[in-house]
Amino acid sequence: MSPTALPVASTAPGLRRNMVTICAMMATVMQALDTTIANVALPYMQGTLSASQDQINWVLTSYIVAAAIMTAPVGWIANRFGRKRIFIICSAGFTAASVLCGLAQDINQMVLFRLLQGVFGAALVPLSQAVMLDMYTLQERAKAMSIWGMGVMMGPIMGPSLGAWLTETYSWHWVFFVNLPFGFITVLGLMIFMEETKKDLNLKFDWFGFTALAMAIGSLQLALDRGEQLGWLESNEIIIEFIVSAVGFYYFFAHSLTTSRPFIQFALFTDRNFLTGCIFMTVLGLVLYSTMALASPYLQNVIGYPIISAGLLLATRGCGTFVAMMLVGRLMRYIEARTLIISGLSITALSLYYMTAWTDQTGAPEIVTISIIQGFGFGLVFVPLSTVSFMTLPGHLRTDGTSMLTLMRNVASSIGISVAIAQLTEGGRRTYAILNNDVNPFNQAMQMPDVAGMINMNTDHGRAMADVMIALQAQIIAFSQDYQLIMLFILASIPLAIMIGSTKAALRKQAAGPEHAVME
Repeated sequence: MSPTALPVASTAPGLRRNMVTICAMMATVMQALDTTIANVALPYMQGTLSASQDQINWVLTSYIVAAAIMTAPVGWIANRFGRKRIFIICSAGFTAASVLCGLAQDINQMVLFRLLQGVFGAALVPLSQAVMLDMYTLQERAKAMSIWGMGVMMGPIMGPSLGAWLTETYSWHWVFFVNLPFGFITVLGLMIFMEETKKDLNLKFDWFGFTALAMAIGSLQLALDRGEQLGWLESNEIIIEFIVSAVGFYYFFAHSLTTSRPFIQFALFTDRNFLTGCIFMTVLGLVLYSTMALASPYLQNVIGYPIISAGLLLATRGCGTFVAMMLVGRLMRYIEARTLIISGLSITALSLYYMTAWTDQTGAPEIVTISIIQGFGFGLVFVPLSTVSFMTLPGHLRTDGTSMLTLMRNVASSIGISVAIAQLTEGGRRTYAILNNDVNPFNQAMQMPDVAGMINMNTDHGRAMADVMIALQAQIIAFSQDYQLIMLFILASIPLAIMIGSTKAALRKQAAGPEHAVME
C-alpha cells in the first residue's frame, strides 16, 4: 500500500485533538452498544411487528452479518477516499439507519434497516481506533487506548441493561432512537475538528478477493447465528452454509496469495506484535461475548431475577472494566504489556473458576464481587493488547490493521456465543438424562421420609416437582461445565503471551528519535 495513505499529522494537540477524541468515543459507543442493546427488546418487537420467532431473530442476524462483511474493506475504503469523509458518511448513515429502525412498521423494514445499520456501523470502531492511534504518540497511546477501550468494552456490557431499562420505561423504539443525539454530535464534531488524511487514488479494489471473503464470512456468520435454532449439522441449511464458507475462504486465500494486489494486506501479519494481538483479540472476543451470553440466562432462568435486576447485576462487570482501564494506562509506564495481559487473563480465569460453583442459591453480593473481578481482568487485557498490536506496525497499515483486529474480534464473538450456547443446550440435555435415571421409586434417597413427603413419585404432582428440580440441577451443572470450558481455554492461551515484544524497548526507541523512525 502506498505511503501516501499516511495521515497528514501523527498528533493533533489541544482542543482539536480532544474534540476528535470525544467524537471517536461516541462513534465507538454507538456501534458497541448496538451489538447487544436490541437483544432484550426482541420479544416486544415480535408482537409489534407481527413476526414469527424465526423472523424476529433476523433483527440480530442481519446486523451481525452485514457488519462482519463490511468490516474487511474498511481499510481500503478509508485509504482510497479519505478517512474523514468515510468516518462522517458512516456515522451519519448509522444514525439515520438507527432512526429508521425505530420507525419500522413491519419485519421486512426492520431487517432492511438493520442491514443498513450493520453496513455503516462496520467502519465506526476500526476508524475510531485508527484516528486515536494517529493522534497520540507512542508514549501516550496506552492512555488513548484506555479512553477508546472504554467504549468498545463498556458498550456490549452495558447494552443489555440500557436496553432493558429503555424498553421497560418507554418502548423498544428507544433502543434505536437513543443513537440520534450521539450520532448528530459525532457527525458535527468530525466535520469541524477532524483533519482529512491523504487519499491514494491509485488503489484498485480487489473485487474477487472481497467477494470470496464476503461469501466466506457471511456464510459462517449465518451458520453460527442460526445453528442452535436449526440443530447444527442436522440441518441442510447449516451444512450448505459451512460448505459455502469453506469454499469462500479457500478461493480467498488462493487468490490473495497469488495476486500482486491482494484485498487484505498480508504484510500486516509479518509484524509479530500485530499477529499476537490478533490471536489474543480472538481470545478476548470469544471469552467476553460467551460469558455475556451465559450470564443473562443464568441470572434470569436459574436464579430467577427479573430482567431489570439481572441487567443491573451484569452492569457491575462494567464497573470493574472501567476501573482497570483508568489504571492500566499508567501501569504500562512501569509494567510490560505482556505482564498485564497475563495478569488480566489469570484474573478472568480465576473468576470463571468461582463461577463454576454457582447455584440457584448464589447471592447478589457474590455475583457482584465476581462480576467486578472479571470485568477488571478484561480491562487489564484490552488496553495493553490494543497498544501492543500497533506498537511496531507501519503507519500506512494502521487503518487496515484496525479493521482486521475488529473483524477478528467480531468473528470470535460469534463463535464464542455459538459454542457456549450449543454446549449449554447439549450439556443440559445430557445431564438431565443422567440425573433422571436415578430418580425412581427404587432410589433409597427417594424413600427417605422427608423426601417422600415432599416428592411422591406415585402422584402427578410429585413427578412434576421432581422433573422441575432435575431440570434446574441439569441447567446448573451445564452452566458450570461451560464456565469450566472457557476457563481452560483462557489458561491454554496464556503461554502465547511470550510472543509479545517489549513495550519498554519500543518506548526507549521512541524517546531516542521521531515516531516515524520507529513506526515505519
